[in-house]
Amino acid sequence: MKYRRLIVAMLFVTGLSPCVNPQQVDLLEREQRRLRNDTANVQSEIESMRTSLADTRANMQQLQRDFSAVKERIEETRYQVGRQIGQTSRDGDQRVKDLEARVNKMADSLRLQEEQLKSREDEMKQLRESTQSSPAADQGMQNDLSAGETEAVRKDYETAWRAVEKKDYRTAIARFKDFLKKNPKSKLANNAQYWIGESYYALKEYDQAIIEFDAVRSKYPQGDKVPAALLKQGLAFAELGEKVNARLVLQEVVEKYPTTPEAVQARQKMKSLES
Repeated sequence: MKYRRLIVAMLFVTGLSPCVNPQQVDLLEREQRRLRNDTANVQSEIESMRTSLADTRANMQQLQRDFSAVKERIEETRYQVGRQIGQTSRDGDQRVKDLEARVNKMADSLRLQEEQLKSREDEMKQLRESTQSSPAADQGMQNDLSAGETEAVRKDYETAWRAVEKKDYRTAIARFKDFLKKNPKSKLANNAQYWIGESYYALKEYDQAIIEFDAVRSKYPQGDKVPAALLKQGLAFAELGEKVNARLVLQEVVEKYPTTPEAVQARQKMKSLES
């Protein structure tokens, strides 16, 4: 429409110029001004569109940069999460291994306790068998009491032994010591010495028990209580935490008296001390 007006105005000027009047000239000038204004407006709109397009392009570029940055952060986050997951997995595996090690250690400890319990049960069984027997049976493999001991000697020994049966160990110690003073040459002397050590062991006075058990070996080396005395001496060392001494004494039992019940117990105890 704007260009049509311009064409009409030009035709009007060129074709009818001889007859042009002032009003027509004024009209033509107004149309020219309007045309210039319209052209200016169009150019302004074009410039505005160019500016807007440039801004849009700049925004698009910024969005692309932002998108690239976000993508990089996502990749970095994925990498870090992967590392954390891997570390968490490794930590979990290590915790499982630690737990398995603890379970195995507890199992070993339980086996050791079971072995110690069995050893104690064997000791208690032996002690019960001893308490159920008469003094003559306790003398056992040495000599028949009736053949070699007087009634007074047997009575003194029985009196001391009854204190052991009643678990009155202090009284037993005193009576057995008194028996040894009165009857140092008695064939029951090595038994009396052994039960002194056994009484101290029952009282958990392991240091003194070790001394008394050692007296059985040193004073009565041929007596039948020597294997038992050595075994209990080794056990007393173990109770005190002296594993080296315990192993040495227990090994002596195994080597010198391999066929005795004491040797069996000594082997079991040495095995438990190794774990």
